[in-house]
Amino acid sequence: MDKLNPEVFKYKIKNINALPTLPATLKRLLRLLEKPSVSLTEIGEFVSNDPFIAARVLKMVNSAIYGFSGRISSVKQAVILLGMNVVKGMLLGISIFELMQETMVGLWEHSMGCSIAARLIAQKRGLKETEEISVSALLHDIGKVILILQYPEYYGYAMKESAETGVLIGLSEKKVFPADHTEAGGLVTEKWRFPNVLTEIIRYHHRPHLSKAFSYEASIVCLADILVRARGFGFAGDNLVPSVNPDVWKRLDMTEEDLRDIFKEMEEPMADADTLNLE
Repeated sequence: MDKLNPEVFKYKIKNINALPTLPATLKRLLRLLEKPSVSLTEIGEFVSNDPFIAARVLKMVNSAIYGFSGRISSVKQAVILLGMNVVKGMLLGISIFELMQETMVGLWEHSMGCSIAARLIAQKRGLKETEEISVSALLHDIGKVILILQYPEYYGYAMKESAETGVLIGLSEKKVFPADHTEAGGLVTEKWRFPNVLTEIIRYHHRPHLSKAFSYEASIVCLADILVRARGFGFAGDNLVPSVNPDVWKRLDMTEEDLRDIFKEMEEPMADADTLNLE
């Protein structure tokens, strides 16, 4: 295939919201997120004025993914309880739900599984605020959606090569594109003014040691991704299970008993996620 120009590639990735095929609701959300000082009130009004999105928000926040188990009854309550960073990430996840299902079958399920696993790992390591890590894990593969939307033929080629050669999809992406899905995800979340913690986790979830400020959080999502792959929940572009970087093991200091507990605790929320209907 023709080699892609890096500058043109970067421009197209950062301007994904110009695609005419994007849903109108997602375009409105992206315009809102790009505002320099968007407030929780504006976010709440956006959700409340769209009954479809409001219903999805309440379904998602009351699911086992976030661990609130039916305790949140209104959009206003969800927005206040979760805070700006989590609400922005969750809204984006909900808004790209169909795109994930359309672009790669199983990617949404993989993303939800990672969100669940990341929350459980964070709890196991004693972190009190787990929602940001959970929503970062939900969005960690958003770069794959962006690459597929802008370059469907190229991504199809990358997936074909990954399947035929038995290498991880990320390695195939690097052969086909000037940057892989982690960098694509980092570029667009920067453009959408997401907080540094979400952007860095998305950009470095396969290379946590490169994150300057959030290597611990990125390590959690890195491990969550591998555990969900090992569990066989959803599809991330290949059927391989990468090894865990020794640096991640050392940073998180997980024991075999910890991992057994997490695998066990993943089952119920993943069953709930598997039946979660956002239609």
